[in-house]
Amino acid sequence: MTKITKTLLSLTLGLALFGTSAQAKQTLRWSEPSEIQTLDPALSVDTTSSEMMRNSYEGLYRFENNGQVKKALVKKETRSADGLTYTFTLQKNAKWSNGDRVTAKDFVYSWQRAVDPNTKASNAQLFDGIKNATAIMAGKKAPTELGVSAVSDHTLKVELEKPLPYFRSLVVAPIFSPLDQKAVEKYGKDYGTSAAKTVTNGPFNVKGWTGSNQKWQLVKNKHYWDKKQVKLDRIDFLVTKSTATSYNMFQSGQLDKTDLSQDQARQLRTNKEFIARKQARMQYLQFNTQDLVLKNLNVRKALAYAIDRKQLVNSILADGSLRPKSFVPYDLMTYNAKDFAKVSGTKAKISFDRKKAQHYLKLGLKELGKDELELQLLGDDDDISKKVNEYLQSQLEENLPHTKVTTLNINKKSRIERMKKGEFEVVLTGWGADYQDATSFLNLLRSDSPYNFGKWQNPDYDKLLTSAKEQTGQKRFLTLLKADELLTAEQAVTPLYQPALATLLKKDVKHVIYAPIGGYNFKNVTLK
Repeated sequence: MTKITKTLLSLTLGLALFGTSAQAKQTLRWSEPSEIQTLDPALSVDTTSSEMMRNSYEGLYRFENNGQVKKALVKKETRSADGLTYTFTLQKNAKWSNGDRVTAKDFVYSWQRAVDPNTKASNAQLFDGIKNATAIMAGKKAPTELGVSAVSDHTLKVELEKPLPYFRSLVVAPIFSPLDQKAVEKYGKDYGTSAAKTVTNGPFNVKGWTGSNQKWQLVKNKHYWDKKQVKLDRIDFLVTKSTATSYNMFQSGQLDKTDLSQDQARQLRTNKEFIARKQARMQYLQFNTQDLVLKNLNVRKALAYAIDRKQLVNSILADGSLRPKSFVPYDLMTYNAKDFAKVSGTKAKISFDRKKAQHYLKLGLKELGKDELELQLLGDDDDISKKVNEYLQSQLEENLPHTKVTTLNINKKSRIERMKKGEFEVVLTGWGADYQDATSFLNLLRSDSPYNFGKWQNPDYDKLLTSAKEQTGQKRFLTLLKADELLTAEQAVTPLYQPALATLLKKDVKHVIYAPIGGYNFKNVTLK
């Protein structure tokens, strides 16, 4: 080999290596605790799917770090004096990932599809308050009568039945994203079941997701109207249910972010890459009240009083999670500078009290004609869920005599399916706010809610939430407080903790947006 040949070969290899390095700098490597369930905005019920859709679709608004609502596809907004009509001027150069133009008609189609009972949209109840939505969902009116219309290609009008103080934060939810009608009709029921059968309009496109695999990518959308602000070429996602695995990969440079277990968070609190993310979420126990034992209020009270939440957040979790005072998280809703959760909660409502727990169990077993209590506790198969379930099992068996608890931890998709079918006794589950209002949680327990998996029903509770729809200001705030107090008195669900997300993030990852509602937004992320 001649000197010149060697030099050219060396230069070629050097350029190749430089190109690989430059490309690597544009690729973020991210861990997720669970798989994508769907990319159809109307059918999403889980955090991972929602996060992928918030980065691959774009609606009217988006969240910033502090929960502030910012314009997305909206260029200009006007609102009528009575607060019932919004008119939005949309970005004119917005396109779908297949090159089609994004127009106001795409919002009209998507919203009408979501409220159509035939779609069986998981979050259709979020449209409550938009003109005719409730009647449409009840089958009393046609979807075309929904209060949304395309005034022109880039002018969208939305009519409300009553003022919604949280409207802008509400329409950030994925279900309010526009949809390319041509693509949805092309794939039919298969739309959103894989990346190849999904068309999006956001900063990134989902690639490599086949419907069940644990690796996929978000790739920069070349058709995105604001693509100049998107610096990343790609984000590689890997499902790592074990934080030991993801931490080792983080340490070896294979991941740029890892979630942490409780023990890891405790040990790494002072690490410069440690970040605790505040979440507008609540982890709680839901009871299947179709079960004869769990239908008994005294049994549910016994279970609630038998759990030491202070020890759970301080010793078991130790990651910045908070002991709740309400089913509604802290800092979600305020009125006159008063936090709903703090006003609603009192120590006596959901405190640990072994004597009360045993008292209520005795009453419950007597009413049921039983000598002992046997329960199965269902949960996810990730590290944190397993550890919390183990703690709950020990708490219930130690503090309640004649009680036997077994745990079953399965993958999240299977757990959700079992909940939908009512195939559970007690389940450890969670909910993240869709918008900045207490009803994002309280509405879950309405008799007609698709998320009321335990089938708890109370006409007085339903009436309070119905009354709140017609109220504003302090009167509405007080009505919602009464609903929350009733829910707690009945132990429809038992709040356990408001989770914090303990993570490690590489120093060279900049401008990550994390909102307590909605999670991560990667649009402006840069790698240095």
